[in-house]
Amino acid sequence: MIIDCHGHYTTAPAELQKFRDAQIAGLKEPALRPAGGDLRISDDQIRESLEQAQLKLQRERGTDLTIFSPRASAMAHHIGDESTSLDWSRVCNDMIHRVCHLYPENFVGVCQLPQSPGVPPANSAAELERCVRELGFIGCNLNPDPSGGHWNSPPLTDRHWYPLYEKMVELDVPAMVHVSSSCNANFHATGAHYINADTTAFMQFLTADLFKDFPTLRFIIPHGGGAVPFHWGRYRGLAQDMKRPPLEELMRNNVFFDTCVYHQPGIELLLKVVPVDNILFGSEMVGAVRGIDSRTGHHFDDTKRYIDALPLSPVDRKKLFEDNARKVYPRLRA
Repeated sequence: MIIDCHGHYTTAPAELQKFRDAQIAGLKEPALRPAGGDLRISDDQIRESLEQAQLKLQRERGTDLTIFSPRASAMAHHIGDESTSLDWSRVCNDMIHRVCHLYPENFVGVCQLPQSPGVPPANSAAELERCVRELGFIGCNLNPDPSGGHWNSPPLTDRHWYPLYEKMVELDVPAMVHVSSSCNANFHATGAHYINADTTAFMQFLTADLFKDFPTLRFIIPHGGGAVPFHWGRYRGLAQDMKRPPLEELMRNNVFFDTCVYHQPGIELLLKVVPVDNILFGSEMVGAVRGIDSRTGHHFDDTKRYIDALPLSPVDRKKLFEDNARKVYPRLRA
């Protein structure tokens, strides 16, 4: 079985964005603010949004199951207040649940959290629990920067985040560390803000003892770990200078990367420097880079092709495509 750990509902029916637009308009004119029940999307519309996109690509590329979440760039936790984020998160998570109900063999849900700048992460625990216990989701996306590019939240290793981690441990679910859109003009969302966040999260984990307090807590750092694999020697050296554990020991049971790296040399480097036990197959389909590579004639985000081209043992190939995902997301068993 081939499990894609990183998929977003980027092709949702237009009515979802219209709901969001109305919600944002309602910040200035509360009378215009829609309620969750105002969203009208039929099952046929959901099917149509997927049949010529994610499902078509699953069939063409030979993948089986996608761990599916709301569109990351649309989380936009910096817009509105806590109630805005909660309403929007519930609507988006319910849409993912409907997708998984219609296509249970193809998709399994991961939730958006109702984070908001300055609001304690503990306030997101209730929506996480609803999604896991009631909707059957197997994890969450955690935004380390709800401010949208201004980075005014404490590091992920700060006790500020501990109440949410306690709920994750209780539910036995991991988090993908995934920022959202950037409202800071210095940082292009997918080209800079995402990669910066991935790299930043890894460095935060390197410098603190979070996993001594939470030995079963698990994080997936997406997009191949950002800049980390390319600078693996830098991080090994920093860990050594700081008297920290070796990177392999630091990551072993707690930190994982995906394969959302859109060229063959990048995948080769990732597998050369990062332990295979800490890598999960992911494509981000349909995501940040949707075009066809003019040099290869194939889609940039067809990451399975890159892995197929590697001289891996059958055991390591199965780890990448299936076993590691089952280890990190134990609720897949259900």
